[in-house]
Amino acid sequence: MGRGDLTNGQWARLEPLLPRGIKPGRPHVWTRRQLIDGIRWRTRTGAPWRDVPERYGPWDR
Repeated sequence: MGRGDLTNGQWARLEPLLPRGIKPGRPHVWTRRQLIDGIRWRTRTGAPWRDVPERYGPWDR
């Protein structure tokens, strides 16, 4: 977990507020928490998407 990532308590409060997909299909490769943390990292730093750390998944997907 990175320095600015959501804590377990913060994630517990946020997760129920996110919409749930109901259509079947391919399983998710990255967790929703990884995606949210990646978006928050990019917004906080102002860095380009290509510079997002690998722990948040590939920048181009």
